[in-house]
Amino acid sequence: MLDQKDRQNIFIGAEETTTQVMTSVEAAEYLKMHVKTVCRLAKEGKIPAKKVGSEWRFLRAVLDNWLAETMV
Repeated sequence: MLDQKDRQNIFIGAEETTTQVMTSVEAAEYLKMHVKTVCRLAKEGKIPAKKVGSEWRFLRAVLDNWLAETMV
């Protein structure tokens, strides 16, 4: 049984976005960009990403920080 402290940390329907890993397609949808643009920017090092095999991966929290920095 959950005690009161544990119940405070439960969010029904919430999504953990700080560690969410996205594919290039998901990142493109999130950023409202074309997937080829996202991949090109990742390849050029202009957008934070990590290549896993032949696929790019993006952390949502890192993209949020990148957006905040580039919007200033």
